[in-house]
Amino acid sequence: MGNQSSRISDLLLQALDNLSQEDLKRFKDKLSHSDFEGKGTIPRGRLENADRIDTKNLLMEFYSGDAALDATIEIFTQINLRDSAAKLREEREKGYKKKYKEDIKKKYKLIKDMNSRFGDNMILNRRYTNLTIVDRPQVMTERASSAITLANLYKPDKDGQTPQVVVLLGAAGIGKTMTARKIMYDWAAGELYKKKFDYVFYINCREMNLLNEKESVADMIFKSWLNTNAPVNHILVNPEKLLFIIDGFDELRFSFDQPKDNLCTDPWEKKPMEILLSSLFRRTVVPESYLMITTRPATLEKLEQCLECSRYAEILGFSEAEREEYFHKFFGNENQARQALRFVKANEILFTMCFVPFVCWIIYTVLKQQLEKGENLTQTSKTVTGVYMLYLSSLVKPLSNNTKQHLYGNLRGLCSLAADGIWKQKILFEEEEIKKFGLDQENSLPLFLNENIFQKEIDFECLYSFIHLSFQEFFAALLYVLEEDETTDSGIPKKDVKRLLENYGNSKNYLMLTVRFLFGLLNEERMKDLKEKFGCKLSPKIKADLLKWVQANQQTDLTLPCVHEGIYQSYQLDLFHCVYEMYEEDFAINALDHFTVLKLNQNKFTQMDQRALSFCVKHCRSLESLCIYDCTFSLEDHEEELPRRQKKHRQDKPKHSPIYLLCQALNSHFPLCLPVSCRFSDCHLTAACCEDLSSILGTKQTLVELRLAGNSLGESGVKLLCEGLKHANCKLQKLR
Repeated sequence: MGNQSSRISDLLLQALDNLSQEDLKRFKDKLSHSDFEGKGTIPRGRLENADRIDTKNLLMEFYSGDAALDATIEIFTQINLRDSAAKLREEREKGYKKKYKEDIKKKYKLIKDMNSRFGDNMILNRRYTNLTIVDRPQVMTERASSAITLANLYKPDKDGQTPQVVVLLGAAGIGKTMTARKIMYDWAAGELYKKKFDYVFYINCREMNLLNEKESVADMIFKSWLNTNAPVNHILVNPEKLLFIIDGFDELRFSFDQPKDNLCTDPWEKKPMEILLSSLFRRTVVPESYLMITTRPATLEKLEQCLECSRYAEILGFSEAEREEYFHKFFGNENQARQALRFVKANEILFTMCFVPFVCWIIYTVLKQQLEKGENLTQTSKTVTGVYMLYLSSLVKPLSNNTKQHLYGNLRGLCSLAADGIWKQKILFEEEEIKKFGLDQENSLPLFLNENIFQKEIDFECLYSFIHLSFQEFFAALLYVLEEDETTDSGIPKKDVKRLLENYGNSKNYLMLTVRFLFGLLNEERMKDLKEKFGCKLSPKIKADLLKWVQANQQTDLTLPCVHEGIYQSYQLDLFHCVYEMYEEDFAINALDHFTVLKLNQNKFTQMDQRALSFCVKHCRSLESLCIYDCTFSLEDHEEELPRRQKKHRQDKPKHSPIYLLCQALNSHFPLCLPVSCRFSDCHLTAACCEDLSSILGTKQTLVELRLAGNSLGESGVKLLCEGLKHANCKLQKLR
């Protein structure tokens, strides 16, 4: 506050120094008759012989702080010194902005390093690595998406329209929150949106869930202002220069189905948080302001109910080059970085999974621990569940039976806490809940919980959260794998796999990753690790329940509903992801035995989508027809998404075409007797894909029909197909 008071004092003196002697006399005369904000008048006798410094001191004494500036601007206006009033107003605004930016820059400069000791932080820019972000148009065209930078998110689109609301989509762990924090820092540092926004405010949805009191938009701004009182009145004068970043919409527990009469229009009006956020989304309060909302794709339907969006952008994660850059930033030690990078790149599946920054962090953490211990880099994994298990195992040393029993008790409590939170859609936990699940004993608070300090009114409240929401989902899934405990306390969530799967079927959003992890944890190798390393008692009968569920929920036509214009999210494809997470051939064959026809329309397949799809196609023993229409297949390193300037150093021919994985699956497709028909229509295939298609023609004797309408194969592509047709094993009857 001292610095702020000094700043105001300097501004007042500067403004008075610029007055002529006659104008100063008029100013003091008017001031002696003005009762500003009902605080009374400054006695005429004290003003009569006051010089500029004395006058400034009297203003500070009577009105203090911002009120002294307001009074001075008002008097300037009344005595027709409008230029002086405008200049003082402008200088004050500069001071506010400068102070706010300094505080924001300081706040977001550092990030918590989850591998460091408590209280240790690291500089954001030393760890942050750029992510591949693509603009998602409203209509799927030949160029279904194009790369976009953070700087261009609020620039006019091809129709000349400037988006006012941007939704930043991304899967779990893809880097949405880190991107939001980077935007805050870069804006404060003058490197982003410098002329576009005067103020940028960060709203954490986790914290919003905790607020029981009514609040206003003005309150949100007050809380964003660090150390000093926010000049909210002045900030709201130009709402078109404000950006609100609402981070983690998918974590909100509110219902946004609010009647229009409930919404607020006044930024000073206090409302419950769900109504206040609904008012921001539906543009009834500060409608001229700009919004950025981060969310997982699964909650788009919920968001669509209360929001008319101008632009969707999707974070695809790290490109191949960005993964390598992150490696070097993470390790610091060049020799270790090169050694670990060689190992990961040699494991194609592991390197693919590194496109998700949080999974990348887990893999690198495990590798760094192994290198520092002088161990061989032998552990690998093919699924996300396997990577999380790898990280969990890396934190636990070989244990005696007694220690295992203690660890198992803690692990069970941790899983119960996680599951209780998932069902209640709760991410932050109070100390009472930590005690309820037996996690309050000395040295028993797990490494997977962070202690968060949030300011609630004037008190501080100690709350806990998992180091990432995906870890909460992982441990919630683990609870269903553990054997029932006869001594289970009534406070422990009741396990009911059927209820979990039914709810997942009815509301495929917040339970999606939990169900995938459940499949992954029932892999034989992972169950063996859980028994041997953690002393877990497991319930193997759940695998039979999952098999029945997959068989009962098979739909051969995976035509996707349009969640929002141009945003397609395959919920049916999640079924394939679940089977892939299990990663067991016998289970996959039994689960997918009834698939005869598979249709996929309007999908945007990520690399992991393709791995899941290819794994399942390979094990569909009864598959007779595969129809893929209006789909896109992303390359390994998002090469087709990168701006031209990022491609100039990448002249090498891609190792594989976009449909390589699917063609490999068809080549090794189990039955050799059933005739198979394949259709890739309007899938943006090029000549590069024809080499892989040609290999199928030469080796897959049961392929009798191939349709490729609506693709730009070119002359070279046709020649490659002709080479396949000449092969002695080719039995193709129709090519269209």
